[in-house]
Amino acid sequence: MTNIVLAITEMSVGEALVTAGLGIAVVMAVLALLAVIIAIMSKVVARISQEDNAPAKAEPAAPAPAPKPQEPPKPQGKPIPVTQSRGECDLTTVDDKDAAMIMAIVADQMGEPLNTLRFISIRPID
Repeated sequence: MTNIVLAITEMSVGEALVTAGLGIAVVMAVLALLAVIIAIMSKVVARISQEDNAPAKAEPAAPAPAPKPQEPPKPQGKPIPVTQSRGECDLTTVDDKDAAMIMAIVADQMGEPLNTLRFISIRPID
């Protein structure tokens, strides 16, 4: 039979603190070393992938021409005569003069002739 001897020695508080401090220092040093290794590896991988994705050195491309502003879509269907309107507009507590002014402002802001717009109702917002 093998005799196992377990020796328990008494340590002073100072020795225990030094042993614990050395253990923590070793763990922190290993973590710092791993962080440095990971940082170096990420830079190497980034550089390799950048070289793989880089196009062959060619002359720089000319800047693209500025896009032309799009024109608003024109109304579809048969145009109505200039003297004719598009349907009826329900005016709720708005007099005809104010409604005409609102319609003119909307047509002007949209850049469309008033007779091409269709107003369904005009009412004040409470």
